[in-house]
Amino acid sequence: MIRNPWRRTEPLDHAELARLLPAPADPRLAPERRDLLEEFLMNEIHQSEPASAPTRRPLRRTALIAAPVAAAAVLAVVVSLGSPADTVTVAAPQLVKAPVVRIEEGSTVQLASTVREIAAAAAATARTTPQPGPGQYIYIKSRVSFMATRQNADTGESVTWVQPLHDREVWKSPDGTKGWLDEPGYQDKGGITLDNASPRKESTYQWLAAQPADADALLKSVYARVSGDRDHDQQAFNEIGSLIREQLVPSALAASLYEAVGKIPGVVVVEHAQDASDRDGIALARLDPRTGERSEWIFDRESHQYLGSRGVQVREVNGIKPGTVVERTTILTRAVVDTKHQRPTPGRPTT
Repeated sequence: MIRNPWRRTEPLDHAELARLLPAPADPRLAPERRDLLEEFLMNEIHQSEPASAPTRRPLRRTALIAAPVAAAAVLAVVVSLGSPADTVTVAAPQLVKAPVVRIEEGSTVQLASTVREIAAAAAATARTTPQPGPGQYIYIKSRVSFMATRQNADTGESVTWVQPLHDREVWKSPDGTKGWLDEPGYQDKGGITLDNASPRKESTYQWLAAQPADADALLKSVYARVSGDRDHDQQAFNEIGSLIREQLVPSALAASLYEAVGKIPGVVVVEHAQDASDRDGIALARLDPRTGERSEWIFDRESHQYLGSRGVQVREVNGIKPGTVVERTTILTRAVVDTKHQRPTPGRPTT
């Protein structure tokens, strides 16, 4: 969460202070958004546990909240590493107003043909996709921006703010037990560890490599992991989305993954969508009926390679107006490297 680092040096009238300052921020991280960002924005953070602890560890997550102080917002990201003594405070850039775009209607008319083209492109590039070996790491560099909201308690007016676009680098071992995150301005200087003795196996390269290269069987496997009273189709869409955003998809599985997405009810094609690098592409998208947000996976119009993602509010929920872009991402590099912290060298295979 974002914590206000300002400290009082003398007694204050709390009523007067509450009148002068804007209301504290109200983070909008619905359960569906937590699912979507589970392996992207909100990473598993290293934590210590007794030997008798359960096999499945609870997730430690970071959340973004706007915290205005007087005329300016002074922000700090607090990262929990398992205990109060491990808390690290990092100054974060000031939020900016979320962009607003015209909402383009999605359609299923070209869904089948678009999915075929994307799957074919994935299959064609799979032959050159690097495969991590023992001791190696999957490296993903992306440019991202995510959302926070601020609401005025007196007027009821809310404004949607987002992080400035910034780079994010992640290193992951194939089995998910070791990793590192470097996100300058949003994590401690130099980054934080993602080591976890009991990672969520469904998010690992090792687990993906063991999945059937058949769209129907793969989709059945994905649906077997969703639960609760939330929209199961949306959960399945989010689950696959988390894999293509910040993971390396095994070559044998690449085409089947997109073919499976095309079978999820509610998925549509959006003809024009821009990623975080302002590249215009075609998108596979689905509207979350609970949050009113449409998640868009954006592909190059010619090569049909994955570019990035965008979240657009289609229906007003919690004061967030239609057309508001609540998140943007773009993939800059995917590669396999030999050690944690290593970056790809020129000429090394990337995807």
